[in-house]
Amino acid sequence: MKKIISILKKVPKSGWIMGVFLLVIEYVFYLLGNTLSNLFNIAPVSPKIDIIDNNIKMVKIFIIPYVYSYAFWLFAPVVVSLTSKKNFYNYVIGLLLAYFIGFLIFTFMPTYINRIDEGLYDALGNDILSKLIRLIYNSDGKEYGYNLFPSYHCLISTYCYLGIRKQKEISTGFKAYTLIMAILICMSTVLVKQHYFLDIIGGVSIAIICYILTNIINPAKYLIKENVNYEKE
Repeated sequence: MKKIISILKKVPKSGWIMGVFLLVIEYVFYLLGNTLSNLFNIAPVSPKIDIIDNNIKMVKIFIIPYVYSYAFWLFAPVVVSLTSKKNFYNYVIGLLLAYFIGFLIFTFMPTYINRIDEGLYDALGNDILSKLIRLIYNSDGKEYGYNLFPSYHCLISTYCYLGIRKQKEISTGFKAYTLIMAILICMSTVLVKQHYFLDIIGGVSIAIICYILTNIINPAKYLIKENVNYEKE
């Protein structure tokens, strides 16, 4: 416990600020994408692949990593802020780029799931896990779930791992934890029937592409240079 408290004291304010900021931006893009697609009268399509998705059964226990993901995302920038400024700045910029790409797809290529046709409510009982799944469904469109492709859950969780996987400041144990959680969260999206399999592929792919692209362009070098010049003045 003392070690954890000691680490938390080292976290710069920018880490906490970005943790909250990125979580808010994710939610804004998620809601705005669906709002704009409705405004533009763009009919949503289903990304379902019958031969795959019909054979994926609901596993209620996976609602736990699905819900836990929000705390996971909140603290990811906090951890990344403990690495180099270059990595932290590129992490934030790359994730915002991934968010924006997802937002554009939500707006101009909207996707949906019909939970009634899929029989998802019928599969729920009165146990605590079923109630939690029902709560998620009801807070996310009820009969219809939108913004399936790409899965933001998979996109963000994958990026959380990419942001620390090569950083020497982060312990091997924490890297392993982050990778395991990212995998569990990706699995949860289809095992609680919030997404189809193709949505996982979309989310993970966009995260990887944006991470690689951002690190090649390296926009952080301009921000760090500006900070240095400002300090000299």
